[in-house]
Amino acid sequence: MNGKLYLVSVGPGTAELIPPMVKDALAASEVIVSYDLYLTWIQPWIAGKDIRTLPLTQERERARLALEEARAGKTVALISSGDIGIYAMATLAYEDMLETDSFDVQLIPGITSANACASLLGAPLSHDFATLSLSDLLCPWEWIEKRARHIAEADLAAVFYNVQSRQRQEGVYRILDIMLEHKRPETLCGIVHNAYREGQTVEVVTLAELRTRRFNMLTSLVIGNRFTKRKRNWIYSPRGYGNWDDTPDTVKADALPDGAVWVFSGTSDGNALSREIAAAGHQVVVSSATDYGAELVAQNCPGLTTVAGRLGVERRRELLRETGARAIVDATHPFATDMSQQLIALADELSLPYQRYERPSSVDAAQADHVHHAATMDDAAKLAMRLGQHVFLATGSKDLVRFAKADGAAERQWFVRLAPDPQHLQRAIDAGIPRAHLVAMQGPFSQAANETLWRDWAIDCVVTKDSGDAGGYRAKANAAAALGIPLIVVDRPRVDYPAVASDFAGVLTTLAELPA
Repeated sequence: MNGKLYLVSVGPGTAELIPPMVKDALAASEVIVSYDLYLTWIQPWIAGKDIRTLPLTQERERARLALEEARAGKTVALISSGDIGIYAMATLAYEDMLETDSFDVQLIPGITSANACASLLGAPLSHDFATLSLSDLLCPWEWIEKRARHIAEADLAAVFYNVQSRQRQEGVYRILDIMLEHKRPETLCGIVHNAYREGQTVEVVTLAELRTRRFNMLTSLVIGNRFTKRKRNWIYSPRGYGNWDDTPDTVKADALPDGAVWVFSGTSDGNALSREIAAAGHQVVVSSATDYGAELVAQNCPGLTTVAGRLGVERRRELLRETGARAIVDATHPFATDMSQQLIALADELSLPYQRYERPSSVDAAQADHVHHAATMDDAAKLAMRLGQHVFLATGSKDLVRFAKADGAAERQWFVRLAPDPQHLQRAIDAGIPRAHLVAMQGPFSQAANETLWRDWAIDCVVTKDSGDAGGYRAKANAAAALGIPLIVVDRPRVDYPAVASDFAGVLTTLAELPA
């Protein structure tokens, strides 16, 4: 006699949200296979049944047990919270099912976390959206980052599952940084904790604010798109994107000069280059990733038009197209490779000339004994923990977690100097750097300033990037040599730039050849 396998979804956490079909399936089932918690919401419907429960980490064993009972001719219900077909048990049952199995299978859909959280926030998923699990237990982390980048580049609304656990504290912030590379900081988002369960909390925040929060495994994040709006306490995304200009934006195309050279800067030499380009008679727009960067442009490049903030690739594309940009000059930091790759792609798509200004390296070919090289930040972290106890990080804010959260990092003291930007400071605090070990100052710094600070903090190892003289590399190298402490230099990442100049004259020559 053939058995039957019901794949049963019991929703987010209340009986009211369980589909009526579930009650019928449970009534027909002889055997119930589940995790204990999932039975909470269906107890009245399973009295007298043969109930088999296995722990949370034994999902595959649960699926196999259900299959064995169905093969034995029994009617079995395999239970999962949410929707059993989404990040849940159904796929395990299908994986281990045999082509020769003869029992019937029926999947009963339910309300998954994305639907539940969206309903509490309003209607943020009314147009195209994606879901992404941030757990790397079943998926390599590099795949998660790649998928997150595609979501961000397409400006899809998204729901993030498995956001943060005790073992996975920092991954979510890396993903949010990827979102901020392509979406505006003002993008509306939602934080939902314990949806439709005891202790439920719901909060609407901006993407920038989201970066400063802490979460756990019972939290889901809903990320809006550029069209997501707020009304009263809810957010919603319009069903149609017909009017691309109907978007809250502090940057207006009609306020920008037509036919300008767009310089993507954020560094002191990038700002100096912008002045030189303007002095050569070109209209110039200087784009900086942060408001603080825009303030520096205003101070150092008076009279030039500035665009501030992480606009996202969609808005950046629009502004370049609508203002008839003449060329893109990429003067971003040597380690801002993601941004450079985006600018290269935009230049190719829009048929714009692209010119990279790459500040010269200050790392001498013949290195002193105190200088050590690392190919990556992770390599630098391992080397730092071997060479020092009081380690000074002059690497910027993005990669601090690679040092402060590495294996053995708790046995070291980490000291950080970074630009005085609130977002940078928050990253350092999130990484666990004590406030007493933070200095927020605008560089570059002299050799004497470095020596004084490192001596006061008893620094015995320094980590820096190959950021060139404009980034203060030589002053750091000389100070480390004077104090007799090791200097770890993270080598520049390799990027295949279509056109590169290492001095201002090379950039100006290229721009002079542009058609009038």
